[in-house]
Amino acid sequence: MEILIKASQLLLSLSILVILHEFGHFMFAKIFKCRVEKFYLFFDPWFSLLKTRKGETEYGIGWLPLGGYVKISGMIDESMDKEAMKEEPKEWEFRSKPAWQRLLIMIGGVMMNFIFAILIYIGILYAYGKQYLPNENAVHGIVVNEVGEEIGLRTGDKILEVNGNVIEDFYKIVPSLILEKAENIKVNRGGEVIVLPITNQDLAVLLKKSKGIISPRVLFDIKVGKLVKNSPAKKAGFKVGDEFVAIDGNKFTYYDQFAAYLKDKKSTSVNVEIHRDGTTMQLPVEVDETGRLGFYPAFNEGAELKHKTLRYGFLESVPAGLSLGWTTVKDYLKQFKLIFTPETKAYESLGGFISIGNIFPGQWNWHSFWNMTALLSLILGIMNLLPIPALDGGHVLFLLYEMVSGRKPGDKFLEYAQIGGMILLLALVLYANVNDVIKYIFK
Repeated sequence: MEILIKASQLLLSLSILVILHEFGHFMFAKIFKCRVEKFYLFFDPWFSLLKTRKGETEYGIGWLPLGGYVKISGMIDESMDKEAMKEEPKEWEFRSKPAWQRLLIMIGGVMMNFIFAILIYIGILYAYGKQYLPNENAVHGIVVNEVGEEIGLRTGDKILEVNGNVIEDFYKIVPSLILEKAENIKVNRGGEVIVLPITNQDLAVLLKKSKGIISPRVLFDIKVGKLVKNSPAKKAGFKVGDEFVAIDGNKFTYYDQFAAYLKDKKSTSVNVEIHRDGTTMQLPVEVDETGRLGFYPAFNEGAELKHKTLRYGFLESVPAGLSLGWTTVKDYLKQFKLIFTPETKAYESLGGFISIGNIFPGQWNWHSFWNMTALLSLILGIMNLLPIPALDGGHVLFLLYEMVSGRKPGDKFLEYAQIGGMILLLALVLYANVNDVIKYIFK
């Protein structure tokens, strides 16, 4: 079910973004009186799933979910319609329009992506505000996984600075380490301040598995918040609201100690002491093969971490949304730059549809959905600006050359460039998705 929910969110998000991107091209083409022959969500080699004609344009849905396209008359594009290009240019064709009009038609899709992302961010900040965890509120330090330990961090460390900078938002610590190519991190370990060096090899490790490297440490002061259907806890008779006291007579200070104990006891039976309605009870329960009992914890008052929420009025949300969009673009460009830094091995972290789908939560949440859609919209806009033939950026590059030199590239050159660009893009898509499969098999 979780995979289905993630896949549904990914499909809906990409469908919205592809339609809006292609509408940007379509809109400017119509403004400059170009004939648009097709407007498709997804590609339709050999056949389409749905199609209808309205006026001069065929609208449809293809079967190959690798994007979408608008086919504009007189343009060498994904359709590779070479026969039409042999005829004399018509006044309603793309190739007959001035260079500045063709340029606007080509960047129309990217413009829509950026505008849409900013509008989403404005709406999110107005509706939900901006929630974050102040680093100073992680009073019990951090919990680290094996990747965090590999770069020198230890459970219980309190992070003070990254590269000499205080990070206000706890959840920005790992992104700051990666995107700023941090050289060191300062921690408080048991009252002693330690500076840990961060090498390019450490960055390579972080890039391979940045999720879950650190999390805030919380007290073991929990109760059952929700039971998983058919889980060991459900079968053993646990009820929502049961407060945990001990396991096999062991009491814990922190929640991660409890989780580690269960992991060591996977596929065995443990005895859990709980409080229920003022009574102490002992419940024997089987730990599953993953080291879990099958419940969602609810923290008692004082044990849960105190987050902060910044609220925005409508007028305040506009500049805040613009700022958030710009910050997101800068962070993505920094991440993209790392791919061309061989020593970090960032190219190994490239992912395809599995990686993209996994950024969505396993439960449907509109806040998360729109956040992820805004991010993908910006990524789609940036990627389309790359100067690769077959992408908008490739067409823009040739148009800028024409505007500066006064000479238009030949149709044959554009045809070969389009073929070369499409081969390169397909190779990158194949590499990214094979990378996904390999990571999934050997994770």
